[in-house]
Order: sequence, then C-alpha cells, then structure tokens
Amino acid sequence: MYRWCTDEVEPHDRFDYWREVRAKGLFGVTAELERERRADFFGEFSLRQLGGGSLVELKASHYTVERSTTDIARAPGDSICVYQQLGSGGWFGGMRGSDFAIANGSFATSHTDLPYRTAPLGAGGFHLRILKIPLSGLSVQDKRMRELAPRTFDDPGLAPLLGACFADLGEAAAGDDGAADATSLGQASLVQASLVQASLVQALAHLALIERGILRPGSRLGQAALRTARLSQARRLIGRHLQDPNLAPAMVADLLGVSVRHLHMLFESAARSFSQTVTDERLKQSRHLMREAPDRLIADIATSCGFDSLATYYRVFNAAYGMAPGDFRARGQEGR
Repeated sequence: MYRWCTDEVEPHDRFDYWREVRAKGLFGVTAELERERRADFFGEFSLRQLGGGSLVELKASHYTVERSTTDIARAPGDSICVYQQLGSGGWFGGMRGSDFAIANGSFATSHTDLPYRTAPLGAGGFHLRILKIPLSGLSVQDKRMRELAPRTFDDPGLAPLLGACFADLGEAAAGDDGAADATSLGQASLVQASLVQASLVQALAHLALIERGILRPGSRLGQAALRTARLSQARRLIGRHLQDPNLAPAMVADLLGVSVRHLHMLFESAARSFSQTVTDERLKQSRHLMREAPDRLIADIATSCGFDSLATYYRVFNAAYGMAPGDFRARGQEGR
C-alpha cells in the first residue's frame, strides 16, 4: 500500500504539490483552490493495487476537481470507477445530463474518460473511496461502458451489497486484523486472500454494470456478482450480531432478504460454512479485544463475543490456534 499526506510538504507548497504531483500526475485531474485558502490546505490518500483494480481512499480539505478533455487526452484511463461517498456529500457536474449531488454513504459510477467537475458540498471537504477497474480486466465487453457519465446508484437494494464489498476491500487495503493474524497464527494464505480480493473487485464492477443496465442480474456474471456481494454482506451481518442469542441462519437470511436455503448455498461456495464463519468471527473479535483491552478478563471477553461458556471458548480457541487465549495475550504483550 502507498500512503501520502501533505504533512510531508512545507505548508506554503502543499496545495501546489497536491495539484501538480498528486492530482495531475497520479489521478489525471486538475485541482483548483483560491490562492488565499491554500495555506490551510490538507490532503491525504492511500492507494493499493488489489484484485485487478486500484483502491483509493482520499481525505482533503475543500477544493474543486475537474477531469477535462485535456486531462483525459494526457492521461486516459479506460476504466470503470465506483465511488463510495464517506464525507458530508459531493457535487458532480459538467457532463452529459443534469448535475447531481451524492450524499454520505451513497455510491456512484462512471467511466474514467468522460469529463466532469466535482467539489465537496460541506465545509469538511472530500472523503471518499474510489475503486478503478480497467475494462481490459472485465469479462464483460460492451461499448456502452465507455459512455458511463458519472451517476449515482438509483437501486436502493444494491446499496448494502456495495457497502459490504467496499468494507471488505477497505479492510484488505488497510492491512486489517486478519492480515497480521495470518502471519502470526497461520490463517488464510496470500493466494486465497488474492482470490477473495479479485472476486470483490469483479463483484463491484459487475454490480455497477447491473445498475446501469449493461449486465442482466440473471446472467451468469450477474448472478456471480450478487452471490459474492450477498456472502460479503452475510458475513458482516454475522459480525454485527455476535452477541445476539438469536444469531442463526434464519435470522441472517431474514436480514439479507433471502431464504435459509439460499443462505446456506452462499456459504457452500465459500471456504467456511455458516457455523464456522460465526465461530471464526467470534474468535477474531476476541483476539481484537485481548489486544485492545489487555486487562479485561478473558471470561468477560468470551461472553461478549457470544461464546456460551468459558470452557467452550478455550476449547475452540486452542483447536484453532494451538494455544490458550492467555498464551496468545502474553505473546501480544511481549511484542509491545
């Protein structure tokens, strides 16, 4: 992963550096800000290549962005972009069709090589994720994909699926808890992680094409994208309800809007069953709590993660990692 922040540049040079090196050189856009406001400019971003796409998370104070025909000619992209708005909202304009606003938590999509202008709506500036997927890496090849001017997603049923996939990709890009545990505790291999990331990237691209009417939901690729996204959402629903005594396939299927049979079919295509996933999520949460709250009683941690008894927790933890929870905690403290 590559990270960069304007703190690395002298204050009087920060916006000029951002405009010339980061905005124009890296993202292929033109950035503008009134000269009297440049001394207070702040910006940071992370960039990671994963699963055949590029995932950017960007935070910056208020400025305007334009992707002009000149920018496009100088730095063509020929990719689909899927945006997730994380800040106070944004405005898009300057392209075919009407201008539009994108609210916090909403999604939009476009082809990289169509002109637009954008600016944050709130004083807080930009905060968004952008997933860029080259058309050459997609199974779908349709000339309409190069005509996708920026537009928000209108299908509310896709929003939670997109959110789940983006959250999983965001964790992968941030080197989430699982990456460290994979090294120290022998979890999923790098090959498997790469396959999962590629599946999420393809799912997000294909969900965007479904929303724009280019890919049919019932097609082979459409169904695969929906399965991947629903499985991602199901895992996140499990993670949010670990303490719920009613956590069971029927509950998650109801929240997901599918049948219990369909839910089990989703997990049949994954590496772990529903029950194994529940156990893995509870163990993952317990490891996180042991690291973040070293003085908290292990019995309390086990209960808060949904284990019905301390004995069960010890048995499951030892079977998974070949050590007791207390030994895991001691190793973590040694490394501090």
